[in-house]
Amino acid sequence: MNQPPVILIADDNPANLEILGARLAASGYRILTAADGEQTLAAAREHAPDLLLLDVMMPRLDGLEVCRRLKADPALPFLPVILVTARGDAQDVVAGLDAGADEYLTKPVDHSALVARVRSMLRIKALHDTVQEQAARLEAQARQLEAWNQQLERRVAEQLAQLERVGRLRRFLSPQLAELVLSAGEERLLESHRREITAVFCDLRGFTAFAETAEPEEVLGLLREYHGAVGEVVFAFGGTLERFVGDGILVFFNDPVPVSDPALRAVRMAVAMRERVQQLLEAWRRRGHALGFGVGIAEGFATLGAVGAAWRMDYTAIGTVTNLASRLCDEAAPGQILVSQRVFADVEEAVDAEPLGPLALKGFSRPVPAYNVRALRGETTRG
Repeated sequence: MNQPPVILIADDNPANLEILGARLAASGYRILTAADGEQTLAAAREHAPDLLLLDVMMPRLDGLEVCRRLKADPALPFLPVILVTARGDAQDVVAGLDAGADEYLTKPVDHSALVARVRSMLRIKALHDTVQEQAARLEAQARQLEAWNQQLERRVAEQLAQLERVGRLRRFLSPQLAELVLSAGEERLLESHRREITAVFCDLRGFTAFAETAEPEEVLGLLREYHGAVGEVVFAFGGTLERFVGDGILVFFNDPVPVSDPALRAVRMAVAMRERVQQLLEAWRRRGHALGFGVGIAEGFATLGAVGAAWRMDYTAIGTVTNLASRLCDEAAPGQILVSQRVFADVEEAVDAEPLGPLALKGFSRPVPAYNVRALRGETTRG
């Protein structure tokens, strides 16, 4: 609503315009005038007055038609209309109200009645505008809330997708490495590619015989202890856990994120594994289970990448290097860590190792040189 309120007076009689205008201007209102129906419509659309005093009998368009057109125009704001006319029959009053008028005054107009009705209509106009403003604010807030809800839904969806990616990565990467891959936006590192890696294969000696005679619950309980202990060591050294297969575990280094000294990391991890598993072996022996632990480590190129279905993906390494690590593990006696020639060349200065001579390994046409890592330099020699 305008301040001060704007009143449009429409009458084809100049004297009436002057009298009504003077009376209302004295009350502090701003006055606009129109002399016929067309002028009234034009003024109402241009100036958006707060109240219209409308004569019924006017040239070009009568007051009733003007009232109908104004009330039917959705582009116009709410405009109270007071019909001011000499026609005071009940039928005329009904016709005016049916045309959309809000009040009806007969000429000659009583000044106090005029001012009272004007105040009344302006109060209604103010209340209506307030309601409209509140409705507009509520609608804007609803739109904003809807936008926030959509934004929240997108964020939740993104976070769920992120959690799914983290969960998928943490199946074979350490938590730190999984976060690194995701934070760097480098999930493409999990696509198929070729890279030089150091592969570590380890398993339990005597596990098959144990599993044949033990109860299934006892076998599962032992594997949980073993996997939990070895898994902690793998992640502590930043290794990529390819898979648990019964008592067999395949880990590799230098992929999907390259690392410095992958061979040395692998050997240090294997030594830490041996020490951790030795504690388990002693506890298992007290329960009557004679088991041992062996490790094989090899270095070479492999093809790596995520494999599986959309609902279950694994990250794997395929190549001779993983087969060699597995065969060296097969040859390892309890407590031994057997490494290939290439691995030994990379870690020679850091380990106490003994040559075992070329080994005839299944799947390899020629004997393979191997070394048994007894300890890291500066540590007590083992086996």
